[in-house]
Amino acid sequence: MRSRMITCACFASALAAFLGATSALAQKAYDPGAGDTEIKLGQSTPLSGPASAFGAGAGRAVVGFFDMVNERGGINGRKIAFTQLDNAYSAPKAIEQSRKLVEDIGVLAEVGTIGTVPNVAIQKYLNSKQVPQLFITAGGRRFNDPKTFPWTVPLYPDFETEGRVVAKYILMSKPEAKIGVLYQNDDFGKDYVRGLRAGLGERAGQIIAETSYELTQPTIDSQIVQLKAAGVDTLIEQSSAKATAQAIRKVHELNWSPLHIIGGSTASVETVLKPAGLEASKGVVTTLFLKQPGDPAWADDSEVKAYKSFLAKYAASTNPDDYSVLVAYMNVNALALVLKKCGDKLTRENLVHQATSLHGERLPLMLPGLSIGMKPDDYTPFRTLRIATFNGESWTLTGDPVTAE
Repeated sequence: MRSRMITCACFASALAAFLGATSALAQKAYDPGAGDTEIKLGQSTPLSGPASAFGAGAGRAVVGFFDMVNERGGINGRKIAFTQLDNAYSAPKAIEQSRKLVEDIGVLAEVGTIGTVPNVAIQKYLNSKQVPQLFITAGGRRFNDPKTFPWTVPLYPDFETEGRVVAKYILMSKPEAKIGVLYQNDDFGKDYVRGLRAGLGERAGQIIAETSYELTQPTIDSQIVQLKAAGVDTLIEQSSAKATAQAIRKVHELNWSPLHIIGGSTASVETVLKPAGLEASKGVVTTLFLKQPGDPAWADDSEVKAYKSFLAKYAASTNPDDYSVLVAYMNVNALALVLKKCGDKLTRENLVHQATSLHGERLPLMLPGLSIGMKPDDYTPFRTLRIATFNGESWTLTGDPVTAE
């Protein structure tokens, strides 16, 4: 009898251990790029080429962030193995680098890729491979299409939303405006103009002049002269960093004083307004969704202090007032939050699910009154933005948050 009892007890103990082990294994789920000790992530970014002003600083901040995370023990006990490649803001190069990240390095996801051109180029490839194209810095409408491109998740105000917000601001602040529009002749510019027209509604006829430019054009001076000659008193532009700096400088040279509104993606004091001239930039208006570290209003803000301390230690050569760096910092904080929420279920499907379930969350440096807007069936990252005016040194918030809805 005693022998039978011992045998039963041993069997019960072994069964319990087996079931416990099975349960532990069942709780863990990994796709390529993830394991018990490591998560492989990748990014292609313009470290060279026409958008290097955005990519270089932001790239250093992203690398520094993962260095910090790993130094602190990783996420849920796993270190981040991060690979950053240069796409030179070239569509063919971006595709080449994405293939390398997925097929050679084996990343769980491509994260934080900057710009419309590279993201359009890699969207079909990554979705066909069911690899998350996560928290991209691009605001084209095509990046919010859960049915066609479920693996593409933006985390940047989409340009159509931004255009609607600007329209509402104009209707409130300058209802009789004679509007002239300068836009880049691609999705980046066209989506913004579409939102602007939709937001103006029956007042869209107040757009009295409209002109575009190609990204490859060396200057947009002639377009600015054309808009001034048309009698425009409200200049709205959605253009690249280089073109925006040129536009601000040319408006100043012409002694023209329109209400000048620039796209939020070019609101960098460091990479746009300084090259244009701080004096020439006075009075320029934009949309913002992040706190500006150089603004005295945030001098004692705990999130701004933490951001500056992070850069000082992990990306010392990066300017904290560089707008692209601010956006990158938000992106990697969102990514860390999502990875933490994934727990031990590090599948690509769960990564996208957690990323698109951040509705109502706020991230470090987001302005008061704003929160993440995306849902699993609607990837709109922001539905409300703030209006800001440049005072010659920094951006100053104007009025209450403006919603596009």
